Amino acid sequence: MIKKAWFQLSVTILSIILIFFVMVPIVKLVFGSSPELLVNTAKEKEVYSTILLTFKASLAATLLSLILGIPLAYFLARADFSAKVIIEGIINLPVIIPHTAAGIALLTVYGNNFFLGKFFNLFGISFVGRFAGIVVAMMFVGIPFLLNDTLEGFKSIDPRLEKVSRSLGASPAQTFFKIALPLNSSHIISGSLMMWAIGLSEFGAVVIMAYHPMTAPVLIYERFASFGLKYSRPIAAIMVIASLIIFIILRLVNNRIGMFQRDREESL
Repeated sequence: MIKKAWFQLSVTILSIILIFFVMVPIVKLVFGSSPELLVNTAKEKEVYSTILLTFKASLAATLLSLILGIPLAYFLARADFSAKVIIEGIINLPVIIPHTAAGIALLTVYGNNFFLGKFFNLFGISFVGRFAGIVVAMMFVGIPFLLNDTLEGFKSIDPRLEKVSRSLGASPAQTFFKIALPLNSSHIISGSLMMWAIGLSEFGAVVIMAYHPMTAPVLIYERFASFGLKYSRPIAAIMVIASLIIFIILRLVNNRIGMFQRDREESL
């Protein structure tokens, strides 16, 4: 009993230390500026347009990644071949490399003087210093989080359910859209939330691809470098508050979908 009590006490203390480590800077940031200053800062055209641009770019990156990532995740979950480990390693490389290096890598492909940059220029699409460049940078650094969560979701689905569907006459596409995809909705949403959050906070790759138009992290850095903590802190606080509100709402929606998914699995 004494050993158990000491273990529980140790776990509790270590947990409190970690929660304190994460929570205190955020609380200090949010409540370090007066409500009046936060409101006045949010009313600045540059601030609200930059925050809106950041949310739009991150959402666009997530939606594009869903279109491309879900088929790849399903393929990796169901296929078995020797090069699968290599593909998974390549997809996860953006997590490991410095994000400024990721921005340089993207620039050597999507820059105006490089092959994909020249190709898209034929259609009037440019990436350097453009909204499209911000989206590409957010996709590159965020897609591993979406793909990994979606992949684990597909792996957790019993393949026998899909075999039963096929034996009843359903096509591969019908089986995917009516069985695999709905049963994996919770993981897909969870991965999308993580990627969306990574996109909102991304600085290194974005600042290389598109310093202008500025995203919120770039604006915060510019205000801090030019005017100091006093003028950068309110923008950071507004971004944290807005992100937290939306994240909580989406997380609640995801939890409801997860409950529905478990009920569906039980019925199957």
